[in-house]
Amino acid sequence: MPEMICYCFGYTDEDIRDDIKAHGRSLIIERIMAGKKDGRCECATKNPKGR
Repeated sequence: MPEMICYCFGYTDEDIRDDIKAHGRSLIIERIMAGKKDGRCECATKNPKGR
């Protein structure tokens, strides 16, 4: 079962592995950073650890 890595944007460890296979590296961190810059980060409410 995939482990949730990013609760805000719904990325799992499996998503990261698939992204690396598709692009030779993961572009997910760039998507997360862009989302955070746009104010779409909801870690405080979506992450069970509150981070």
